[in-house]
Amino acid sequence: MRWNLLKTYDKIYTIDLHGNSKKNETAPDGSPDVNVFDIMQGVSINIFVKTGKKKTNQLGKVFHYDLYGKRNFKYNFLNDNSINNIEFIELPNKAPEYFMVQKDFESQDTYKLGFALNEMYKINSLGLLTKKDRFITDFDMDEVEKRLSDFLNESLTNEELSIKYKLKIKDNDKWDLAKSREILKEKGIIHDRLIKQNYRCFDKRFVYYDSNFVARLNTKVLSNVNNKSVALISTRQLASDQFYHIFITDIISDQCFISNKTKEGCQVFPLYTYTKETNQQTTEEKPERTPNLNKKIVDKIAKELLLTFTDEKEQTPDTFAPIDILDYIYAVLHSPTYREKYKEFLKIDFPRVPYPKDQATFWQLVNLGKEVREIHLLERPEVENYITQYLGEGDNVITRKLTKTNIGYEPISDTLGKVWINDTQYFNNVPLVAWEFYIGGYQPAQKWLKDRKDRELTFEDVFHYQKIIVALSETDRLMKEIDKIEIGVKLV
Repeated sequence: MRWNLLKTYDKIYTIDLHGNSKKNETAPDGSPDVNVFDIMQGVSINIFVKTGKKKTNQLGKVFHYDLYGKRNFKYNFLNDNSINNIEFIELPNKAPEYFMVQKDFESQDTYKLGFALNEMYKINSLGLLTKKDRFITDFDMDEVEKRLSDFLNESLTNEELSIKYKLKIKDNDKWDLAKSREILKEKGIIHDRLIKQNYRCFDKRFVYYDSNFVARLNTKVLSNVNNKSVALISTRQLASDQFYHIFITDIISDQCFISNKTKEGCQVFPLYTYTKETNQQTTEEKPERTPNLNKKIVDKIAKELLLTFTDEKEQTPDTFAPIDILDYIYAVLHSPTYREKYKEFLKIDFPRVPYPKDQATFWQLVNLGKEVREIHLLERPEVENYITQYLGEGDNVITRKLTKTNIGYEPISDTLGKVWINDTQYFNNVPLVAWEFYIGGYQPAQKWLKDRKDRELTFEDVFHYQKIIVALSETDRLMKEIDKIEIGVKLV
């Protein structure tokens, strides 16, 4: 679209009035930035000039001006100035994005020297999409099976099922409730398809993974994610202003696993691809799995680091394996400095990662990335060293009224607080950094509780939530350790 605008117009003037409350925008000096209208979305004034004098293949010129501040300041500025005396900055027409805002293009050139996730991983896709979460997904496997059993119940009409489970008789994905019942009656409930999925961060739920109810199975990619292997989770674009969108999984994942914003669908990057089992016998022994990695990029890394790449992790000196590459990537994308420096470019496409500049830096980041990965999979013993306590007498039901900011966080110091789940029970000594920590579009310490409103917490739930708090606190600590390492883009 931007390219077409540049082809069409001679000059484009933009006065960016900012004021986007969704991004919590502030002025460069940290002072408040207020929208000129009572809306959340940012505002701009755009003037498009077309004279007919520009040559056919010539691109137009772009002029930009940033205006921050309080509402009256912006009103006064606009009243007192015209297009002729505003000190616009002319922006370069830089392919292929043709940004129409001010960017650090020197940083962009450096950023692009790295490799993108979709370049490194040969296959990737969005996570599964049900479009029927309330029906086909649940905390308890038995609940999903009960709903499916209702589809086999001849005493229930299609209309009654539609009302009971808030399902459309027919939807835009060509799903037909009546036909779905016929298929289920013919095939029966296949219990092997009642499986766990990563529904949200640190939140596994059951789903009936069957094309009769799941709109998009995406099996080509998701079939390669299992308890023998892992996959990176990220996004292609951001709707928000900050990059928090990197996670890990060892089971299939929902499309909204890392964010429920349309732009920020969960992209799954398996570490390995698995050979499909067949009944045919061959003289060749096929490997059970092969790295889902771009050989050219891997070879470049191996050459520069003077290491030998192996398909599986070995203890042999001077070798590295697919899991090391994943851990290196995981560490880099958890670097606060890297996220901030390249945030404008992390927003617009698959994240890019710099080539490791030397062996020492590579292994430092690999080791830290491994720690973060294992923390997020709740595999490290540290997650069971609880730093919180669950206190109070009650029925363990989450009843606290939800607000936009919390479910009942009460500070007890500058860094710690109580998280109340009802009027008498709470988690004590919850670090504020864990409570406010973002992964993707969610704050897991808050999201996990909000999604369980009016549910009774089991003993396992209480322990699991305390593990989440440890994991988030440890992630913050490890990110600070990662930031001590100079991450540079090596020319390869």
